[in-house]
Amino acid sequence: MPRPSNPPLLPWFVFLGVFYLVWLSIVIIGSHWQMIADHWGIAVAMAAGSYAAGSTPMGGGTVGFPVLVLLFDQSPSLGRDFSFAVQSVGMTSASIFILCRRQPVEWPMLRWAMLGSLLGTPLGILCIAPLISPLMIKIVFAVLWCSFGVLHLYRLNELTRHEGMAPGAHRFDRIAGLLVGFLAGATVSSITGVGIDMVIYAVLVLLCQADLKIAIPTSVIIMAFTSLVGIATKSITNTVNPEVFGNWLAAAPVVAIGAPLGAFIVDKIGRKLTLLLVSILCIAQFFFTIHSEWATLGIQGLLLALLGVLLFNLGFEWLHRKGEKFDRRLARSDR
Repeated sequence: MPRPSNPPLLPWFVFLGVFYLVWLSIVIIGSHWQMIADHWGIAVAMAAGSYAAGSTPMGGGTVGFPVLVLLFDQSPSLGRDFSFAVQSVGMTSASIFILCRRQPVEWPMLRWAMLGSLLGTPLGILCIAPLISPLMIKIVFAVLWCSFGVLHLYRLNELTRHEGMAPGAHRFDRIAGLLVGFLAGATVSSITGVGIDMVIYAVLVLLCQADLKIAIPTSVIIMAFTSLVGIATKSITNTVNPEVFGNWLAAAPVVAIGAPLGAFIVDKIGRKLTLLLVSILCIAQFFFTIHSEWATLGIQGLLLALLGVLLFNLGFEWLHRKGEKFDRRLARSDR
């Protein structure tokens, strides 16, 4: 069904009005203007990060995490908690905008992924993330994002040609969605604050041969949901890094508009160029991380990190081949 030419955006405007009213009240009552001025750098960085959050399968934390951890030399726990907090605003705003515009979403898989995330993310935050060292958090982030960058550099043309989804892809929506939500929520998202969006995106475009216009909005919504679950879990357990508040206060009003703007602009100009640029940045941050931690990692650490990138891309290739075989089998059965 084609989208209406003038989709009703009232729910999104209501969300923005409520958010900015609450944000402004917090600032005025707490006299936090100086705090915002002190954290202007993260606000500027998230102007670009929020655009990426709304237009690619890589959440706003893709920019926020390395800016805080690598450029500002803050702790990885701050990067993770900030990612949850800022995406709870930016990607929720983008999700409401996407739903208002009635962009296609892979709801059968998304519903089960949300259930999996609801169970897996708190489990990972409480039981797995505390066991991971700060250095390992940096490396996990660097390796995973570099892997997605490599994937897009050599498969971007193919991925942008997909239309709709492979026939019969809905046959495994439940199990795939539940596994993605639970496993990615319990591991990569609970550790870095991002990543579940990229995992469900990989399953959709590689296994289900999904159109990017379906896969990316789906990935935005699951990351918004996981961020809300993540920051709620951290708040309830009183484990949010205390430095998050100032950074969130400065960045939140930017991402509330930036992420939906990214979703709107990329829907008009296409996703290829944006994905290419973000992929290059993902690879660049990998080498920046290795360089900054060279004294600890050395050549052995570099080789292990490269092995991680290789293993992730072998996993992507396995998904891609399964998707091709699945598509061919269905095509033969239809003849």
